[in-house]
This record gives sequence, structure tokens and C-alpha cells, in this order.
Amino acid sequence: MLAKLAVADYMSKHLVTVTPQTEVTSAIKTMLDHKVTSVPVVDSHGKLLGIFSEKDGIKIVVESAYNQSMAGKVEDFMTADPMVIDADESLVDVAAKFLDSSIRSFPVFHHGAMVGIISRVDVLRSLIATH
Repeated sequence: MLAKLAVADYMSKHLVTVTPQTEVTSAIKTMLDHKVTSVPVVDSHGKLLGIFSEKDGIKIVVESAYNQSMAGKVEDFMTADPMVIDADESLVDVAAKFLDSSIRSFPVFHHGAMVGIISRVDVLRSLIATH
């Protein structure tokens, strides 16, 4: 049953994004306000440049203990050129990708445009919804 389910059916379509020039403290606040573990980093045309994750935020906390500052831009901490998922891909394939990596969410594309984000929680939600 799960093999027939597509990412598009369970991804989050409400995209919360930041730009490379966003202050890291603002990006962290945005993630907390929207209860997400990562945000796509996009340019002024909406092109995906990277992902800023909770792990990146934790790095900032650790670094701030040494340099006494949490200043910086998202572009200095984001993961550039992240792996992306096609909206038509099966949830089982995405689940396998989650198992093979420490990544917690992937941007989802359809016909070259970013249309959502799929997280580990979304995959688990699909399991509960279908059983």
C-alpha cells in the first residue's frame, strides 16, 4: 500500500523560506514560530540555494559559546545544493532515503518548481493515515 503513495499526497505544501542574507537568529525564530525543523533558502526568484536546519542552528549555539556572538547570515551556515525529491516519487523510496542519511526533510519539486517539503514526520503520518 505505501509503495503506491506519492510524496505529493503527504508533503507540506505551506513553504516557509528564508534568504541567504537572513540573520541566523531570525531564521531560527522563523523555524520555531512555524514548528519546522528546516527551511529552504531561496533567492529573490524563489530558486532553491540550500537548506537551513535545526542542526545548523545548533552549530551556531556551539560556536557562540566560543566567540560570544550569534551573528551571521544563513548563507554562512546552510547546506548548499541539498538533495531534492520529486513530487511523484513514492513514500517508500523517500523513507529509504531518510534511513540512508541524517537529513530530516527534503524540498519537493514538480516540473522544476519547488512545491513543498517532505519530512520524516510526514512519512510517519502517511503510515498512520493508511492503517
